[in-house]
Amino acid sequence: MPVGSDEELAGPPHTAPVMRAERISSIDTLRGFALLGILVMNMDGFSGPQFFHDIPVGLPKPAFIGSHAHVNLLVLLIKWIFFEGKMRFIFSMLFGAGVLLLTERAERRGASERSADIFLRRNMWLVLIGVIHGTFIWSGDILLQYGSTALLFLYPCRKLRPRSLFTVGAFLLLVVSTYGLLQFTGTTTSVLLNREHIRFIASQKAGNLPTPEQKKIEQKWADEVKEHEITKQKINEEMAQSQVGYVDHLLDQGIDYETHFVSLPPAFTFGESAGIMMIGMGLYKIGFLSAELPYSTYLWTALLGFLISTPLYVAGLLKSYQSGFFFLTVEKWVYLPYEFTGMCGGLAIAATLLMIIKSDVFRRLLRPVAAVGQTALSNYILTSLICQLIFVWGPWKLYGKLQYYQLVYVVLGVWIMNLVFSPLWLRAFEFGPLEWLWRSATYWKLQPMWKKSDLQPNSR
Repeated sequence: MPVGSDEELAGPPHTAPVMRAERISSIDTLRGFALLGILVMNMDGFSGPQFFHDIPVGLPKPAFIGSHAHVNLLVLLIKWIFFEGKMRFIFSMLFGAGVLLLTERAERRGASERSADIFLRRNMWLVLIGVIHGTFIWSGDILLQYGSTALLFLYPCRKLRPRSLFTVGAFLLLVVSTYGLLQFTGTTTSVLLNREHIRFIASQKAGNLPTPEQKKIEQKWADEVKEHEITKQKINEEMAQSQVGYVDHLLDQGIDYETHFVSLPPAFTFGESAGIMMIGMGLYKIGFLSAELPYSTYLWTALLGFLISTPLYVAGLLKSYQSGFFFLTVEKWVYLPYEFTGMCGGLAIAATLLMIIKSDVFRRLLRPVAAVGQTALSNYILTSLICQLIFVWGPWKLYGKLQYYQLVYVVLGVWIMNLVFSPLWLRAFEFGPLEWLWRSATYWKLQPMWKKSDLQPNSR
C-alpha cells in the first residue's frame, strides 16, 4: 500500500510531511540566507568563462586591469570572506539536520519503521531532480550530490552522538575532502614539479649540465604551466560555447552532466558533503541550529571563526593577486586551505545569523528570508532559469559581457525577486511548487497545496 493512503492516515501510526506550524523558523531563516548567498558564488559560473574556481581570471573584460581593478578586487575579497564555501557549508549543514527532523518526526508519530522508506524515496527523487536540473538547465547543480550523499551515508548516522558526528564529519571534510580537492586541482603534482624546476634552475646557475631526468621533469613543468595558461584562444573557445542554441548546448554539455559528476574525485564530492552534513546533524542535536544555546556560545563561535578564516582569505587572495593569479600560488594559498577556512567562516556566519534570529529584533525583516528558506528548492531552480535566460538563452546574451563588479547588480535583482515572490506565494500556498511536487512524490500521495487558515507560523 502506498505510504500516505487514506486507510493508513485514518489512525496512528502515520507519516506526513512537516506542515507550516511544525517548522523551526531559525532553520528556515538560515536556509534562506544560505540560498541567497549561494547565488553570489554561482553567479561566476552563470555569467562568463571560468578558468579558476570563483576567481575572475580570463574574462573577456579583464577584472584586474583598468579603472575598475580595485573595485573588483574588493568585491572578490568580500565574496570569499563572507560567501565562498560558507553558504554551501550552511546549506549542507541544514540538509544534514533535515535528516534528523524527518526521522524524529516519524518516530514521534509512531511510524519510525517507515522512516527509512520515506528517507529513501525523498532522496531518490532529489537525485532525479538534480539530474534534470544539471542536464536541462545548468551543469552547476548540487542536488544530485546532496541526494547521492544522503542515500550512501546519512541514514545510518542519525543515531550517532554529537561528538561522534563532529569527529567523523570534521575528518571527512578536512582530511578526505581536502585530499580529493588536491587530486582535482592537481596541486600535489604541481608542487612537486615546481620544486624540481627550482632545483634545476639552481643547478644551471651553478654551471651544471642538465641530466636527461632533469630535462624530462623540466618539460613536464613547462607543459603544466602551458596547460594553465589563459590565452585569447581559450577565452574565445569558452565564449563560443555560450553562443550556441539551447538544443546544441544540450547535446554538447547537458547529456554529459552525469559523466562530469562521476569524473569528480569521490573523496572531494562525498567527503565534503557527508562531512558537513554530519556536522550539521551534530549541531542540530545540541540545539545550535534551533537557536537554543546561550548567546555566549554563538558569540565565541563567530569571533573565533572570523579571526581564523578572514586573515587566511585576505593573505591568500592578496598573495595570488600579487602573483598575477599564477595557478600554483592560487592552488597553494587559496584552494589548499579551502575546506578549513570554509568551515571556520561558515560556522562564524551561522553563529552571527543565529544571534540575530535569537534576539528577535529583526523578526519582521527576516520573514521574507525565512519564506525563501521554506521554498528553497523552487527558488534554487528558478534562479538557475533566470540566470540562464539573462546570460545565455534570452535575447540579452550577457555571458562574458559584464564587468565583474556589475554581477553584483544581477545578484541583487534576483534576490529581490526571491524575497518578494516567496512570501507572496506562501500567503496562499502551504508549500513552494517544487516542494509540493517533491513531497507528493515522496509520500506517494498528493499533498494539500492551499494554505490552511488555522495554521500560524512557528515563532521558535
